[in-house]
Amino acid sequence: MKTIVLYLKMALLILFMASCNNKPKIGFLMDTLELERWNKDKKFFEQKVNDLGGIPVVMIAEGNSIKQTNQAEELLLKGVDVLVVIPVDLYSSRDIVKKAHEQNVPVISYDRLIRDCDLDYYVSTDNINIGELQADYLSKIAPVGKYGLIGGATNDNNAFLLHLGWMNVLQPLIERGDIEIVLDRYAASWDEDQAYNIVKEFFAEGNKDIDAVIAGNDALATGAIRALREQNLQKKILVAGQDADVGAIRNIVAGFQTITILKPIDALANAAASAAMSLAHGEALTSTNLTVNNGFKLVPSILLSAQVVNRQNIKMTVVSEGFVSEAEIYE
Repeated sequence: MKTIVLYLKMALLILFMASCNNKPKIGFLMDTLELERWNKDKKFFEQKVNDLGGIPVVMIAEGNSIKQTNQAEELLLKGVDVLVVIPVDLYSSRDIVKKAHEQNVPVISYDRLIRDCDLDYYVSTDNINIGELQADYLSKIAPVGKYGLIGGATNDNNAFLLHLGWMNVLQPLIERGDIEIVLDRYAASWDEDQAYNIVKEFFAEGNKDIDAVIAGNDALATGAIRALREQNLQKKILVAGQDADVGAIRNIVAGFQTITILKPIDALANAAASAAMSLAHGEALTSTNLTVNNGFKLVPSILLSAQVVNRQNIKMTVVSEGFVSEAEIYE
């Protein structure tokens, strides 16, 4: 009897190990975890892949494009079925796509578009629309005045899309003579200190008048606010950011920042994870809703919508959706 029980246990163990080996491996190559939002992407993505019966394998490049390419090669050697990539660099990441295709592994570009390659899929928010939301909100409050634009890192395609969105709204006002762009710079990275130095330099050059600042993300907005505070201009200048970081929500409550943009990060991560698992099972994606030109081809894409967060709707947006807790905001 004991022998039969032992054989049964061994058979169950073998079946369990076999089922584990059959689970799809989904590689997730991330740029960095330094910015608050990326930690949320990682958590939601891993959770969704696990829920769908896959194995997420995450690697962080720490802002190094060469390191990210090496990590891609490592994951391909480990036999991942799909690669999901937040590219460090919009151009050099095309090498990852090439190497993956040599192993018949599809690639999904996550949040940021990989340019000039035979990319399989792209999952992101509509970044042009995000730029339009930022500019439209501020220009309704200040339809006349001097504006500063602080774009994100130029190795990220989103920086250009956001800028395009800003100008879609502001250009008619500029042509009418109502708005003047007195500062228009791209930062070297999506880092707070970058924007602080840009705005500090703006004032050091003798410029004094500015009515609004549109920043590519909340870290850049926070850096701009630091420089504005040194000029005693906090609460006097309109500031727009993006990502709904806790610090940005606190700045909105304090009156230092006007708005941020809430991306549906849980939906974004879930969409990418679901797409990756479908591809791993050899299924065609039916969830793509449009195509995006990456310079080489029209890439089947999923683009989600974002929303404005201001002082009046904090509880109805980031709090009610569980993105940020009231305790975090008001502690």
